[in-house]
Amino acid sequence: MRIVYMGTPDFAVASLERLIADGHDIAAVFTQPDKPQGRKMKLTPPPVKQVALTHHIPVYQPETFKNESQLPLLRELAPEVIVVVAYGKLLPQYVLELPKYGCINVHGSLLPKYRGAAPVQWMVLNGETTAGVTTMYMDRGLDTGDILLTRETAVGENETAGELFDRLAALGADLISETLSRLPQGIARTPQDDSQSTYVSVLDKSMAVIDWTQPAQQVHNRIRGLDPWPVALTTRGGVRLKLFQSRMTDRSAQVPAGTVVEADAKTGLFVACGDGRVLQITEVQMVGKKRMPAGDYLRGHAMQPGTILGD
Repeated sequence: MRIVYMGTPDFAVASLERLIADGHDIAAVFTQPDKPQGRKMKLTPPPVKQVALTHHIPVYQPETFKNESQLPLLRELAPEVIVVVAYGKLLPQYVLELPKYGCINVHGSLLPKYRGAAPVQWMVLNGETTAGVTTMYMDRGLDTGDILLTRETAVGENETAGELFDRLAALGADLISETLSRLPQGIARTPQDDSQSTYVSVLDKSMAVIDWTQPAQQVHNRIRGLDPWPVALTTRGGVRLKLFQSRMTDRSAQVPAGTVVEADAKTGLFVACGDGRVLQITEVQMVGKKRMPAGDYLRGHAMQPGTILGD
């Protein structure tokens, strides 16, 4: 099948690679413009562009689709279907109507829940135990089109957003492969139930600071949901400490929220939360240092029980 592929971040790489492996004719890849990254703000191409260039696929990075600016090019490319995975732009009607089989999106949630940006991270933040991916026909709304296929997976109790992100990217690749293989014969379209829809926004750094007065499960979800970005953090004596991994425990302590109840290089770091339950912190990072197990951190930075984090 002749395809124009539109995608930008790591999540979209697996699907592109799968369509190439399946033998489809990838006429072109559309992706977001290169952006400055890192401390030196070096202009960096998106992950999808890097993969496309490796396979000698033409890459286009338009700033806009307004005023039918891309219509001549898309007509020349003549795709039978446009596959969209985390592209980052809403497509106008002239794009949606152009291909024979329309525009098909791979979305990282079980629609209609978690429409919008960062669905994977929000599923972890909200403590969902089931996640999944959806292929859908695109319309002019934000993730509102008819559903084609879905695939579910269980979310591990300690799974981070980054880990789930990688698994769903692979699951999405499988699903778009199956969707395209069945498309010529026809796939039943299921309209979304808007009454069941939820929308989520992009993450920002203001979410990073841990509120220890919350229940332990919520704190645990926050830590794993913000890994790998923007990363949960607290303070110890006014100095920032990033938190990457945590574990629920059966312990409880009748002390103020944020109180360290145990801090030992062998057993680790245990902190009381707002519901009286104790959360184990297993991986941390000091400012300017590498990530490390909490035990290694405590070997070089001893902490007394009774210390208040977040002060």
